[in-house]
This record gives sequence, C-alpha cells and structure tokens, in this order.
Amino acid sequence: MSVEQDLIERSNNQCELCSATEALEVFAVEPSDGSAEQSILVCGNCRSQIENPETMDSNHWRCLNDSMWSPVAAVQVMSYRLLHQLRHEGWPMDLLDMMYLEDDTRKWAEAGISEEEERTPTLDSNGTALNEGDDVTLIKDLDVKGANFTAKRGTMVKNIHLTDNPLHIEGKVNGTQIVLVAAYLKKSN
Repeated sequence: MSVEQDLIERSNNQCELCSATEALEVFAVEPSDGSAEQSILVCGNCRSQIENPETMDSNHWRCLNDSMWSPVAAVQVMSYRLLHQLRHEGWPMDLLDMMYLEDDTRKWAEAGISEEEERTPTLDSNGTALNEGDDVTLIKDLDVKGANFTAKRGTMVKNIHLTDNPLHIEGKVNGTQIVLVAAYLKKSN
C-alpha cells in the first residue's frame, strides 16, 4: 500500500489537522524518511499556510485544540510546531502548556523549530523590544493580586526577567517578585 493510501486510511480521508475533506495531500513532517509514520495528510489550506507562514490565519488554527491530542506522533509534532509559531497570539500558549509529548516526539518537534523562530520578542507599550535585565517603568496603576498592594504608575522595575510568554515579564515591585503585563510598561533609557 502507498504512503498516501496509508494516510487516507489512518485519517478517514480527512485533513489530520483541521478535518477538511477537500484537496488532501501527503505532507512530510521534517526531518522525514517519507514514511506514513513521518507524514500527515493535510488539506490545501493547511499546507499553504504551513509553507507560507506570513499568510497564517490564527483563527483557522484553533483546530489544533483537537489535533494536538491525536495518537499519531507526526500530527502531534506538526500541532506543536504550529502552536509554537502562533504563540504570540496568546491562546496557543495555553494549549502548549497542556500538550504532552513523549521525549522522542518532543525532540522531533523541537528539531523543526529554527533559532530565529525560537523567541518572539517581548514588547513594551511603545513596541520597543525588552531584553533580560532591562529597567522599565509602569504606565498605569496595577493591582497586584495576592500581595494586597497597588503598583503605582511611574514605579521603576529594575533588572527584569523575560518569561516564556512574550506578553509578560517578571520583576520586583515593593520587594515582591511579580509577573507584569509588558503592554503596561515602558522601557527606561
């Protein structure tokens, strides 16, 4: 049986990412030996967006909420890579946190993520990239949950730490280490 026939049978003649049934084709999940175990069946829409990341429609990829739980390793790998690519949207971070991959599958998934993709920049309220160790200033009063105080506008936060989520940073305010939303900060000169 051909790889395509194996994939059609495995996927019940549906895209293994979004469940579409039109324009299905084999997509090798690199690095791949071309086998059915290292390939997935995808629709033309998914393939087009995978091959041209600048055309990605993040709403289309909400289907990954289901496909990430596939028992097929190649589907898990592709779901992980796509969620990782979309993590700046916010919602994929929750899915990545929930996703479980066997060690070998995780290594395969991470092998396909390039270094420049690895880190989405954390931006302040003006769109300036924040770096590890920068000093920032709060641009609005923020209630600190669990610490029973309000971090006042104009408060300087020195020597910040970046987090895995590009929307947040960590820093000390009033001697307490807290997570802050980067959109409420301005980089200090």
